[in-house]
Amino acid sequence: MSTASWHVEGSRLAAYARGDVDDAEAFSVEAHIVGCPSCQDQVTTFIDPERLEASWLEVIDTLDAPQPGFVEGLLIRLGVAPHVARLLGVTPSLTASWLGAVAIALAVAVAGAHQGERGLALFLCIAALAPVAGVAAAFARGIDPTHELSLAAPMSSVRLLLLRTVAVVGATLALTVIGAVALPGLSWTAAAWLLPALGLTLASLSLSTYIAHTTAFAAVSGVWLAATVASAARPEDAVAMFDGMVQVVSLAVIAGGAAVLIRRRESLDGWSAR
Repeated sequence: MSTASWHVEGSRLAAYARGDVDDAEAFSVEAHIVGCPSCQDQVTTFIDPERLEASWLEVIDTLDAPQPGFVEGLLIRLGVAPHVARLLGVTPSLTASWLGAVAIALAVAVAGAHQGERGLALFLCIAALAPVAGVAAAFARGIDPTHELSLAAPMSSVRLLLLRTVAVVGATLALTVIGAVALPGLSWTAAAWLLPALGLTLASLSLSTYIAHTTAFAAVSGVWLAATVASAARPEDAVAMFDGMVQVVSLAVIAGGAAVLIRRRESLDGWSAR
């Protein structure tokens, strides 16, 4: 620095413009030229236009880069690769609005369960269908704003399907467990929805290897709703759809659905495009 003129020497300005000064010298130069028009004009003569353009582009990229959402940030903290977390984070059924809607539906059902056995049947029905609805929504053209981008993602559609399915089912099950804890008189019925939920999800996925996935999910959900409503109408046992025999059948469906998915995994390629 030139203490006589209080201006930065030309050689120092040139070194600063090239990036050939240490951090302490750079801070000192910057502190001066911020309030010195003369040095500002002089330093511009030393700046490489290409380096300046690159610096501006880096600044713009940093400012314009999308900030990770809650789900994406949580997945990254859990060790999920950033590009995978980004694909999962934009899943429609992993957004705050979707999970909030599921939580509200479960809360209403819990309140109903405190009113009687039919209310408990309502909770169990919603708990079993929530993961199915979440997986169906994860790849619905009309719901997913990134549907086309997901198809062009640098990974197989099978892997993306399975990753999103696991994420959606996991998040939904976590919410349902919280709701189940709030049920009156905790008993085996608090967990009676779990095996049917997994069975319905796998049944829908395996059926979608033969027909359009929207039709598959709608058909499975419709049959389950009809059976649950018919069961709830029985005055002697409103939760008969969740008794021991149904649990055994659910286990069989889980095993069968998994076997079909493994055998027909090639049919899942391009599944979300149908």
